[in-house]
Amino acid sequence: MDRFIIEGNRDLAGTISVSGAKNAILPAMAACLLAPGKSVLRNVPNLIDLKTMAHLLRFLGAHVDFNSGELSIAAATITSNEAPYELVSKMRASIYVLGPLLARQGEALVSFPGGCAIGTRPVDLHLKAMEALGARISVEHGYIHAIAEKLIGADIHFEKSSVGATINALMAAVLASGTTRIINAAREPEVDTTIELLNKMGARISGLGTTSLTIEGVEKLVPAAMDMIPDRIEAGTFLVAGALSTQPVTVENYVPGHLDSLLEKLRAAGCELDIRDTGITVNPPQKIKPVDVLTLPYPGFPTDLQAQFTVLMTLADGVSFIEDTIFPDRFMYVAELNRLQADIRMERNVARVRGVASLSGAEVMASDLRASAALVLAGIVAQGQTTISRIYHIDRGYDHIEEKLNRLGARIKRETA
Repeated sequence: MDRFIIEGNRDLAGTISVSGAKNAILPAMAACLLAPGKSVLRNVPNLIDLKTMAHLLRFLGAHVDFNSGELSIAAATITSNEAPYELVSKMRASIYVLGPLLARQGEALVSFPGGCAIGTRPVDLHLKAMEALGARISVEHGYIHAIAEKLIGADIHFEKSSVGATINALMAAVLASGTTRIINAAREPEVDTTIELLNKMGARISGLGTTSLTIEGVEKLVPAAMDMIPDRIEAGTFLVAGALSTQPVTVENYVPGHLDSLLEKLRAAGCELDIRDTGITVNPPQKIKPVDVLTLPYPGFPTDLQAQFTVLMTLADGVSFIEDTIFPDRFMYVAELNRLQADIRMERNVARVRGVASLSGAEVMASDLRASAALVLAGIVAQGQTTISRIYHIDRGYDHIEEKLNRLGARIKRETA
């Protein structure tokens, strides 16, 4: 099992580029099942989660090829309606095949999904959306069984905003008869990307960027090609890395408008930001100011960046409070940061972070994808050596993060334990 050995107390400087967005590419891959023929996704990084989804699509009958950042998916026929446990259990995003299988095949048998251990992440909203469209749902032996001779357009009211459920509902509704309206739809950029791809394939979806989406069902979709958006969470991770440095760091190939909430907090922490159309330079503060954070659905502060921002606050001059309203259990990394001599106390789903003068290297263990990134950032600025085990988590969502950060001046070595 691989681990990172990080020589700390490093200053980062220079330019770093952002890869394509994992959380946009995963549903896009599933959407390709809706159209017979070959679709092409570009700006695709080499990530474990994307490989897992590719394995699942191949199991369902699609031909999937990856070459130099370009992913082609040919789904002339679907040979299986079952997404088995051994594949789905590795990644929560596997649930995205539910909508396309149901829409195209009239039946889907999908194992309950797995993924990062960050608390309960139910699929109830996905199932309610399918039922609203006329599917009969049964759950037995750990599998979701959905059947519908023909999906019928309907109004789908989500009790709370859900990226996954919104996307699954979209993919099911595009081939349904009649009109579907999704109320309280998620507004994340990854949802917009899915809508843009589906419309390129011949779908008729309106309401892009809003919480109210209207889908006019069509008889069939056709293959399409599309560039994937840059990964806003990877971009945010690198922006926080720049804020932890003493030299300017430039993050290129991302959309600044996707991270307004983070940029606001970085300014509040004392950073000066030079924003351009495709990138941003972070000029770190001499003294980091404490900033409170409350995670919220987009355009609020992303839950996927709260662990990384907490690392910045461990070195702030004062006390800050970090609250996660999306995944309240997403604080398992706190114990590991405290091993690095951070001063964090948990009160329910709120982290009270008292800034310290410096962190101290130690052996730590990653619990999930974003916790891994946070520990890497902490290791770079800590005094001495930090060893991070179970880094297979970080390979799920960051394409060779150690190589990118080393080009900025970090000293991270991947080692097989």
